[in-house]
Amino acid sequence: MDNILLIFVCMLLGFLLKKVTAFPPLSYKTLNQFVIYISLPSIALYYIPKLEISSKLLFPLGIAWLGFALSYVFFTGLGKLLGWSKKLIGCLIITAGLGNTSFVGFPLVEAVYGKQGLETAVIVDQPGSFVVVSTLAVLVATMCSRETASTNAILKKILFFPPFIAFAISCCLIFLEMDFPLILQSVFQRLGSTVTPIALVSVGMQLEFDRKSKHYKFLTLGLLFKLFITPAFFYLLYVMLLNGKGLEVQVSIFEAAMAPMITGTIVASTYGLKPKLSSMMIGFGIPISFITLIFWYYILQLI
Repeated sequence: MDNILLIFVCMLLGFLLKKVTAFPPLSYKTLNQFVIYISLPSIALYYIPKLEISSKLLFPLGIAWLGFALSYVFFTGLGKLLGWSKKLIGCLIITAGLGNTSFVGFPLVEAVYGKQGLETAVIVDQPGSFVVVSTLAVLVATMCSRETASTNAILKKILFFPPFIAFAISCCLIFLEMDFPLILQSVFQRLGSTVTPIALVSVGMQLEFDRKSKHYKFLTLGLLFKLFITPAFFYLLYVMLLNGKGLEVQVSIFEAAMAPMITGTIVASTYGLKPKLSSMMIGFGIPISFITLIFWYYILQLI
């Protein structure tokens, strides 16, 4: 579980570094740009060409896509009803609509369900969470970051978003049944491995524990949605309605119960969507999820 320790070490380092005068106050923005322009495209170029298209993708693939759609409907409707700002709505849609299905999800799934469960977790993450954050999350962030945005401007934001460009290239390789030379794969793998430590240091630099903060009620709602409502929705859909059974369904719902996605936080922060709240969703969400995941693990044993 060294990955779990790394999470807290990196966030602590970021929290401490913001107090060091050698680091400019907005250093986290530079780290965010590195993640978006270097780390995330490298992940796509390494993993996605290796995916095999099959019917096995359906249940795990739905976690990220349907989960994000549910988040959009829930927070857009609630936000309009309560008169929230676009930035607040966008922040909650993105941070509560995407789960940490890889860095936190992979080691926990492997520990609970073994190597076979990890195969399903990869499907949840790569064609699911990763593609959603590169497309739909950018779309929502662009629409919520300012009062008006033309269709062309939004389309350009998505098409020229570096992870999306890498995704498009990777999809072409899948279609051609090709992959990069081994030496390039090694480079992409190493660059992609930087996403979590750098992103978490950035999150730590933005994290503040202000008892008087107005964000706590939104934080509570966001985490309630991500850690309970989302997995409950998929349990109802996959198990009760579609009569899904087996390891793939269990792992898929277990991944749906993960804490908010680190990369989603970076996207929300980069577009100015309540950076402090988005960081709190990670800072509080990850440790709390370790408790709620125990609950969902025992619920899933009943399938």
